Amino acid sequence: MKRIFDPQTVAVIGASNKEGSVGHALIKNMIGSGFKGIVYPINFKNKSIYGVRSYSKLSETRDTIDLAIIATPAETVPEIVKECGEYGVGGIVIISAGFMEAGEKGKKLTKTILDYGKKYNMRIIGPNCLGFIKPSIKLNASFANKMALPGKIAFISQSGALCTAILDWSVEQNVGFSHFVSIGSMIDVGFHDLIDYFGNDPATNSIVIYMESLTHTRKFMSAARAFARTKPIIVLKAGKSSQGAKVALSHTGTLAGNEKAFEAAFKRAGIISVDSIEQLFHAAQALAMQPRPTGNRLAIVTNAGGPGVLATDHLIKQGGVLSELSQPTLEKLNSTLPENWSHGNPIDVLGDASAERYKTAIEVCLNGPNVDGILVVLTPQSMTKADEVAKAVVEAAKNTKKPILASWMGESDVAEGRTILEQGSIPVYRTPENAVNTFMSMYKYSRNIADLYETPSSIPQKFVPDQEGTRKILHDIMKQKRFVLTENEAKSVLKLYDIPVNVNDMATSATHAVKIAETLGYPVVMKIASPDITHKSDIGGVQLNIKNKEQVKETYDFIIAAAKNAYPNASITGILIEKMVNKKYELIIGSKKDPIFGPVIIFGMGGVAVEVFNDLNLGLPPLNMSLAQRLIEDTKIYKLLKGYRGMPGVDLESIRFLLYKFAYLVMDFPEIKEIDINPFSVDKDGGVVIDAKIILDEKIELKDKSDYSHLIISPYPLQLHYNWKIGDNKEVIVRPIKPEDEELEREFFGSLSRQTQYFRFFGYVPNVSHDMLTRYTQIDYDRELALIALIDEGGKKVMAGVSRIVADFTNETAEFAIVVSDKWQGLGLGNKLLDEILRIAKDRKIGKIYANVLNANVTMLYMFRKRGFNVIQEDNESSYAELILT
Repeated sequence: MKRIFDPQTVAVIGASNKEGSVGHALIKNMIGSGFKGIVYPINFKNKSIYGVRSYSKLSETRDTIDLAIIATPAETVPEIVKECGEYGVGGIVIISAGFMEAGEKGKKLTKTILDYGKKYNMRIIGPNCLGFIKPSIKLNASFANKMALPGKIAFISQSGALCTAILDWSVEQNVGFSHFVSIGSMIDVGFHDLIDYFGNDPATNSIVIYMESLTHTRKFMSAARAFARTKPIIVLKAGKSSQGAKVALSHTGTLAGNEKAFEAAFKRAGIISVDSIEQLFHAAQALAMQPRPTGNRLAIVTNAGGPGVLATDHLIKQGGVLSELSQPTLEKLNSTLPENWSHGNPIDVLGDASAERYKTAIEVCLNGPNVDGILVVLTPQSMTKADEVAKAVVEAAKNTKKPILASWMGESDVAEGRTILEQGSIPVYRTPENAVNTFMSMYKYSRNIADLYETPSSIPQKFVPDQEGTRKILHDIMKQKRFVLTENEAKSVLKLYDIPVNVNDMATSATHAVKIAETLGYPVVMKIASPDITHKSDIGGVQLNIKNKEQVKETYDFIIAAAKNAYPNASITGILIEKMVNKKYELIIGSKKDPIFGPVIIFGMGGVAVEVFNDLNLGLPPLNMSLAQRLIEDTKIYKLLKGYRGMPGVDLESIRFLLYKFAYLVMDFPEIKEIDINPFSVDKDGGVVIDAKIILDEKIELKDKSDYSHLIISPYPLQLHYNWKIGDNKEVIVRPIKPEDEELEREFFGSLSRQTQYFRFFGYVPNVSHDMLTRYTQIDYDRELALIALIDEGGKKVMAGVSRIVADFTNETAEFAIVVSDKWQGLGLGNKLLDEILRIAKDRKIGKIYANVLNANVTMLYMFRKRGFNVIQEDNESSYAELILT
């Protein structure tokens, strides 16, 4: 990737003297932009291109080529890529179109290109792309007609045409870029590669993406989660409507996916999702200029009532809150503002407001307890000096950690003020609505990151699902070539995952039905049981509140007749009879396999009107108790569930735990295509599954165990649980670390002596923050693993040691670290932790393990040398150790 984005030599294959051609635009940009590297035009027809000697093939250059840009007809590209590989080219950008989007012929060309890329270890950007621009080295490796301005934003786009429009806009708006990349069809280099590359680039402080489709979803999520905390990732997803998705499919040749699934994934990764190009760059600039808000409460300071009302309406519509000014804040404003100010929020400082009046109002609000950010609005009036007010805003912003945004409405009268604000790092907009949009984008980023790194509570009780029993039920049904479970079968599966279901029994005759009903007790519910009938209520297949045996007999005959009438060929198992349940609230809990994101979990208001109310929220497995809470609280019914206007709430902890267990079911069984619990009936005394259906995936190959490859977020590696013994038969539990271990980790830090801390961290760590602990406990198991050793001390589990590997995004190398608490040193625990983490690294096909170690840490150096590490002393203080695994 470095040879692509920081090349010393570039070959332009397909360079042309023909004005108006892509080849001509490419060579013109490469030679005319001020790039200091060497550029080789490759064209077998011409001796010179754009006044520079041309070569008929790469070998004629007799130079090492870092980057090759290909702009030739699609059918010629595979052989050119092969030539590049044989010559040792570092990386390739394919401008040409006619591949993934061009049917079977194009797909064959794509496969050939990819095979050559892998064979010769070359990364490929494109095809069907504009190219890329790196302004800091004046490299314009594209056919765009402008050079991007230098800046700190990395922009990635699937649409080349949109790139040129944004480039034109960015120059006009003075928006600069560290990199400006069109990636086209992404047959090789994808969003995940670029997020990893730009995430490690010190010249980039935010990553902005225009996305039409997504491939390599698990890698994308892993990369985004790795960097979203330190560098905002802002995405404009196109193809949200079904029609837009079809256009995106024809454009990129890949699936565009479900809008709500994308939103759930972005939220889980800490990504900011926006709805327009304008919002895309507004959010990036604002996050670079201003601190992030800790909440969504906004104070509005304005010299005109109308814009304040518009800003308020838009804020509420976007889910924000108008700050409620405290009594002390109101008293201070009353004492400093004219008598006729608005006496509330928005704070109307009146049309004749001076710079000093604005500054006073801003500072009073910033010091208030209920304000998370300030929007300053100015309309041009003869008494108001826009430039002086701008200076006052910049001055006020110097003494706060709360964000300040501005809307200077108008054009020429406020132009100088806008310039002053921008130079003072205050984001400024022409309309208050745009400012509100940006504030809400900043807040969503803060909330996503906070949610991502919240320490979850422990699960309320031990959960051990019956995986083997569940697997037997599902596989037996699939072997019968059935893929829809009856309600009774579905409930049997749920019970094996400790999900409470209503007591029921199956009747095969009217007489049998009466016997079951009288055993259960009246009133009862009767339902048709058939794998061929999924929407039972639609055909009269569900009858409620059956109160006696005469009704049972009549209802049995009625349901059987109704089912046969609606579905003459349906296989009818019988009539399911269960006790009538009357609980206050009905919920839906479900899952469906998304073609891009795998299983997504649905939670919301259930019952027969679920589609009417559409009060649903989506999440991605795996879940912990905190993530389950987020899934619940972002629905409208949450207000009722927690208790509303004197009505008792439900046991929310049990619902969180239910979602936690449900997530494990869809994680453990990729065989499940759809699962629907509707309703889950709940009140203050608990909840129960009233109806359930499960549809299986016909395309899934039956396996004895899930490898979790159907998930886009790596689950907790339960298989890495061990029971060891150290010293004098002291029992040790060893397992991967998890987010719930934050307090264990804090206590572990406190148990380390100063010397042990110094050996592990090359310094002392007197205080450990929540942020530091989340970095150690909330990890991406695809990229990182920490094994912790737990020992029982007086009935309490304490952490005795931890070994850790952190892999790079290529999985080629991984850094190793280990520390054992002083009390448990010298008992062999460190050796066992080191050996086990090395075994895991080999299983993960990591090529090399490395570590930095202090020379004073002689025990660690001995452990490394004993295992064949190559130890190199770097200076008097430290050494570098590495072990080649593959």
